[in-house]
Formats: sequence, C-alpha cells, structure tokens
Amino acid sequence: MLDIQLDGNRAIIDIRGNIARGEHPKNEVFKYVKEAPVGTIFEIHVPFYAEPLINALSSFGLNVTVTELASDHFQLMAAKLAEI
Repeated sequence: MLDIQLDGNRAIIDIRGNIARGEHPKNEVFKYVKEAPVGTIFEIHVPFYAEPLINALSSFGLNVTVTELASDHFQLMAAKLAEI
C-alpha cells in the first residue's frame, strides 16, 4: 500500500519504506498517476536515483525534476498536465 498524503492538488508519495521492506511499488505509483486528475502535482520520495521510475513517468508525458535531498533521499516532482 502506498503512503500518499494529499495537500491541495499535490500528492506526496513516499515509497522509501516500501523499498526498504523489499517491495517494488512502481505499478501502484503508475496506477495512481494514471487515475489522478489533470492538474495533480506529484512529489515522490525514493531512497536512490530511481532512473527506471523516472523514465516510466517521462514516457507518460510527465516532465520529472529530481532533487537529491540526502545521499539516501531523492525527491521526484512532476505535474499531470493532460490525461494519460
């Protein structure tokens, strides 16, 4: 299950705990992104530079910005500007 916090039109998704438990929640993230309304801003927290996740989100037409907050904490930001 994803840890999602909503703040207005921003969905904060922290999957660091999922990954630490050996889970691979990418399909849950993709499902959430696809079902979210246009205008949603996604803030996704991961424990490493998650290139496959970044590439997949980009393939949905999202522009993804990555910020390294710590050596084990990366923030991916993207906005859904059209239906996927």
